[in-house]
Amino acid sequence: MKFSLETTLVILGLCFAFALVQAKEDERPNVLFIAIDDLNDWIGCLDGHLQAKTPNIDRLANDGVLFTNAHCQAPICNPSRVSLLTGIRPSTSGVYELKQQLRQAPILEGAMTIPAQFKANGYYVLGRGKIYHGKPYSDEWNDFKTAPDARNNQFREKPVSRLPKIRVRDFGPIDLPEEQFRDVINARWAAKELKRNFNKPFFMAVGFRLPHVPLYAPARFFLNHPKAEVSLPIIKEDDLSDLPAAAKKITRYMDSTPLNHRSILATKSWHEAVAAYLACTEFVDHCVGLIINSLSQSQYAKKTLIVLWSDHGWHLGEKQLWAKRSLWEESTRVPLIFSGPGLGRSRCDRPVQLLDIYPTLVELCSLTKPPQKLEGHSLLPLLSQPNSPWPYPAITTFHCNDHSVRTDRWRYISYANGDEELYDHSLDSNEWHNLVHNLKYQAVIAELKAHLPKVNVPQAR
Repeated sequence: MKFSLETTLVILGLCFAFALVQAKEDERPNVLFIAIDDLNDWIGCLDGHLQAKTPNIDRLANDGVLFTNAHCQAPICNPSRVSLLTGIRPSTSGVYELKQQLRQAPILEGAMTIPAQFKANGYYVLGRGKIYHGKPYSDEWNDFKTAPDARNNQFREKPVSRLPKIRVRDFGPIDLPEEQFRDVINARWAAKELKRNFNKPFFMAVGFRLPHVPLYAPARFFLNHPKAEVSLPIIKEDDLSDLPAAAKKITRYMDSTPLNHRSILATKSWHEAVAAYLACTEFVDHCVGLIINSLSQSQYAKKTLIVLWSDHGWHLGEKQLWAKRSLWEESTRVPLIFSGPGLGRSRCDRPVQLLDIYPTLVELCSLTKPPQKLEGHSLLPLLSQPNSPWPYPAITTFHCNDHSVRTDRWRYISYANGDEELYDHSLDSNEWHNLVHNLKYQAVIAELKAHLPKVNVPQAR
């Protein structure tokens, strides 16, 4: 078949344009998106606990940018993850609780989540484990499956700890082959997938469930944490004395569950609980190592961006609180690491948010902007210059109109009923001394209060 010169030029032009598009797509980085549940700052690189053993996460932090002052948008699983995945604050969406569905919030009906946005931009999107709180939306993925977790049978059959009626909040070593833990199953799946050939850039999400309760790990991970040698968190006995009524009310949830400070003390279980959290964190670090070791040996080692994050922190007795569900440092501060091509090695102490991940990925991966307005800020300036000016505080929300504002130095908490707290982290990193009634700090409070969300929608149904 013969073509005219004009037709031939058109065909060649189209081929050239396609080649340019293909080349541009091939230059976009792959993304390895690692989510960890309930992981606070008890990792080596954040110095949250001197006995934490997390060599793989630490290696990732040393190879990339570690954000040492990163905070979640909600100290509870579902609203934190919905906010991160959509780029919308809980106070804007009305998603504050565990059982709310993302797509039932009116403002999120047309929103595109991070995996959906990558898929729409030509990425192959695959994942395993806990990314959403609950089942993922299948239309957002090319490949997503769930795996059983045999560890959940232990608390149903015979709890390990001494706490009465403990059930799902149990903790301790269990005699279960590692390959039956879901976190290992998902890590090995990811390690295997990284050996295959992808014909387009990929977005791979892997969500680890530990150190979420039940705090079970194989016995070998407890060897580094004998209970007699475990260091307990430093606490102040009268730490609750300067708290307002609202702070006590919204943080006493665990008092009505079997895992509470009174029961921990009565059964002399504090050392065992801390040992279990450290052992589970070490176990998750092992799983992270399976993935990043596989990546380092793969053809994608030099063209894959790694983002590691946790959805919120966890208390282990601080302020007599267990689990999360507070607006204090132990609940809001989380690990956040970016590592990969074009990124340097540094630590950034600026206050950043999980909300900032979405706009950062849009820029790093040359994605089109999603239909919703992202409420976070791209971290690109801090990825290149960690000491760059950063006027944005980190905002955490727990229920409608209950907020925390975290800056480099201060934490200010405002509750819906008007109660307040103020802590100076330059002098009081444990948040032991509430300064809100000291007239000396009224100008500071006014400045921090100006950052509170202006939109506070009721809980979405």
